[in-house]
Amino acid sequence: MSSASPSAAAVQLCYEHLNGSCVKTPCSPGPRLILYTVFIFGAVLAVFGNLLVMISILHFKQLHSPTNFLIASLACADFLLGVTVMPFSTVRSVESCWYFGESYCKFHTCFDGSFCYASIYHLCFISLDRYIAITDPLVYPTRFTESVSGMCIAFSWLFSIIYSFSLLGTGANAARLEGLVSALTCVGGCQIAVNQSWVLVNFLLFFIRTLVMIVLYSKIFLIAKQQARKIESLNNKTGRCSDSFQDRVAKRERKAARTLGVAVVAFLVSWLPYFLDAIIDAFLGFITPTYVYEILVWIAYYNSAMNPLIYAFFYPWFRKAIKLIVTGKVLRANSSTVNLFSGRAK
Repeated sequence: MSSASPSAAAVQLCYEHLNGSCVKTPCSPGPRLILYTVFIFGAVLAVFGNLLVMISILHFKQLHSPTNFLIASLACADFLLGVTVMPFSTVRSVESCWYFGESYCKFHTCFDGSFCYASIYHLCFISLDRYIAITDPLVYPTRFTESVSGMCIAFSWLFSIIYSFSLLGTGANAARLEGLVSALTCVGGCQIAVNQSWVLVNFLLFFIRTLVMIVLYSKIFLIAKQQARKIESLNNKTGRCSDSFQDRVAKRERKAARTLGVAVVAFLVSWLPYFLDAIIDAFLGFITPTYVYEILVWIAYYNSAMNPLIYAFFYPWFRKAIKLIVTGKVLRANSSTVNLFSGRAK
């Protein structure tokens, strides 16, 4: 690649003075600035947005619940993706070169896989949590306790990290692809090839858990609709608004399920195109153009920045918590006991 010839005189390399350097695909200044702006904005939003989610849930005692602990752990996965993956992917995507060393290339890929799968498992457990809360709201507190939530969180993290590092760290993903790996290997590149068998396993893991979430949320919304009709029917018969404890609990759980359902849909819209392309690409000889791959990757990455926006839009308590954190009131004594569900946060 680095041999000088008249026809290759205009070719730019990632490392001009190294043999075996990857070819660099230059980008004009205008699009380059736009790409950096879009990608950096996504990384910053993922880092600080999810940091606010974690601080809110962990600091304010009123938010200490099994569901919110799952949400905080999900935010942690998105936060770590924003810290360890997205900034480096920004440079790789815009510059078409990897400048962070071969060792971190593997870690970068392992982190990417770990946090992605951790997010999927968290969302799957959250959907199960919401299903139990909707189907039996009064018994729910005794079924989905903080210890159960902790076990779900531990499983999500341990399985995701062990699976990703075992697959990508040992090189099992590239078995029987030695020729392709040799052709892709160059200084300044970070291309990870995954063979058909492991691409299929990855897709099935994604698909099965996605199917579980879809089925659970379908049942949740059917049950929630039936509950709403019963409450409306009762109100029409009695001529007044029903405000029993059971009705208030049901309404709260339906709202939480709706909000988290939006988060699940956003996750599917973000990640499904990437997984579909991965499995199609593996079976058709890796024909996806680089720019298409980068677009799909960044659509998926942006999901980590979307969840805090969803919570801010649907949860008044999160908006109040952000206000207290940003204004520094969270540093006051007894700030952890502030009532975030009252009309106004003081």
